[in-house]
Amino acid sequence: MRMQLHEPAGPLLSGRDLRVAFGGTEALRGVNIDIHAGEIVAVMGPSGSGKSTLLHVLAGVLKPDTGSVTYNKVEITALNEAARSALRLSDFGFVFQFGQLLPDLTAIDNVTIPLMLSGVKRRDALRQAATWLDRLGLNGHGDKLPGELSGGQAQRVAIARALVTAPQVVFADEPTGSLDSLAAENVMVTLTELARATGTTVVIITHDPRTASYADREVIVRDGRITAGQSAEALRL
Repeated sequence: MRMQLHEPAGPLLSGRDLRVAFGGTEALRGVNIDIHAGEIVAVMGPSGSGKSTLLHVLAGVLKPDTGSVTYNKVEITALNEAARSALRLSDFGFVFQFGQLLPDLTAIDNVTIPLMLSGVKRRDALRQAATWLDRLGLNGHGDKLPGELSGGQAQRVAIARALVTAPQVVFADEPTGSLDSLAAENVMVTLTELARATGTTVVIITHDPRTASYADREVIVRDGRITAGQSAEALRL
């Protein structure tokens, strides 16, 4: 069940004093971050900086060792795994570097997956998926397998899958990392234009300044800490 949005009196998604360690390695070292409804935020940093760990914590995939994540005034770090999974299905969408499309399913069937997991009947799911594929310029490609698509086409299928449930937040982890410059530009234009048209909040993890340039603002992560881009005003309690 989708979480009902409260009036935007503060950030839609926030993390406070987030700390995560893998063995003796600290991936996050007391991160504080606020993301407001409708924002497109690029979280930048070199490989190993902790930016992907931050995405997984904000999305409720990974529980931090200490600290809290609040989404829509609900502390999701206090939820059990089943509740976090339900939240990810209802309110969050995901785009990954290599798309992570199921190779044995057609493009349209890949897009229907989150709808059918949410209980939408297959006929309705197919109709909604076809609408999104058409919106993303993929009309006529719905019956193709991922291996029959170009990298840019496959990533647009992944965007359709992320947006088809009308999520409140889309998490995009290196969405252009496997694409050439032209395909990367097309994917980012598509993602950001659709997000702004639907009011969707987007968190982009990237090391590429060109990808980050499509965001409203940038947050820089180095050595598990935010070092730039997070305003003091946004972090006021």
